[in-house]
Amino acid sequence: MSDKPKVYNYKSLRNVVTRLRDDLRPTGNGGVDFVLLYAYNGTGKTRLSMEFKEAGKRKKGINRDTLYFNAFTEDLFHWDNDLSNDAERHIKINPDSKFFSVFQQAAALEDKIFAYLERYADFNFKIDYADWKVVFSKEVANPKYRPGSQEPENIIQDNIKVSRGEENIFIWCFFLAICEMAIDGEPTYDWVRYFYIDDPISSLDDNNAIAVACDLAKLLKKGKERETPLKTVISSHHGLFFNVMCNELKKQSHKKYFLYRSHGSDGHSLQATDDSPFFHHVAILSELKKAMNTGNLYTHHFNSLRSILEKTANYFGSDDISFCLNQDDKDLHARALNLLSHGAYSIYDPKEMVPDNKELFKDIFTNFMERYEFELP
Repeated sequence: MSDKPKVYNYKSLRNVVTRLRDDLRPTGNGGVDFVLLYAYNGTGKTRLSMEFKEAGKRKKGINRDTLYFNAFTEDLFHWDNDLSNDAERHIKINPDSKFFSVFQQAAALEDKIFAYLERYADFNFKIDYADWKVVFSKEVANPKYRPGSQEPENIIQDNIKVSRGEENIFIWCFFLAICEMAIDGEPTYDWVRYFYIDDPISSLDDNNAIAVACDLAKLLKKGKERETPLKTVISSHHGLFFNVMCNELKKQSHKKYFLYRSHGSDGHSLQATDDSPFFHHVAILSELKKAMNTGNLYTHHFNSLRSILEKTANYFGSDDISFCLNQDDKDLHARALNLLSHGAYSIYDPKEMVPDNKELFKDIFTNFMERYEFELP
């Protein structure tokens, strides 16, 4: 019997969509809750997501069934930089998109967005529902402050232009908030049966790709626990993100494919895979060692180290990171990891560890590496 992975060949993306929707049929009929696709850029992932959405519109008696995130979602937001006065900078929102039906529930929306945003960034926002725009603000150092003066040390700067990466993470948090409302049964989104998420982390570094993937998996698991489960397709060219999603959803009913274009044709192929094809933990450990050796240790490195310890413990059948720690110091190190890996931090303004935490990090990392003897590049 051959061990070669099964390959499905299709003449069009519409045929690929038929396969994916069949995979996501009701679980009682042999379907799964999640389909994970890995594909290189230029393969047609965005077009596939739109074809999946259009297939929902073609169903008899249904005009839509898919809430999607892709490049088109990001295009619903665009900057008005106030070129005349250079003062009132904001993001304009396309009012014609049904994506924003949730504006009828404005108060709940902002709270949900901020609950996600504060995990990744340190700026704030306000939505103007009348003019369909978003303005951003941030706490900055007050240039007028002097010790002993009446001036506050920090002030709020309004109408700031955030970076492209910060803009993307805001849009992503906007999408997560809407997903949460759909999962919670908000009537505005009672038409949603599928989530289709294509490459949500194009502007994030590897450490934060892990955080985003873990948060996304946690939210999506809630969707499958509903009386009418919400099914999900996730496609990505980002090896680390794909690998973490595979790990986070490995205990859920799912299928994994490598999507690629058939050479010399317009067709596509799906290659089934039972294994995560990337060993991201080795690369992350190598980066952590480099940061430790140079002294450039930041708060988010504790999150990365904890993630590696969790995966290692799970590999050996344990759900406790203490399994991977030096037994003489495991209580101290476990408490430190639990505390220091759950604090809020900004992706775009990383905070350096204090000297004591650097030494603690070095102790935990060194003991872990001595015990498991990873061969790092």
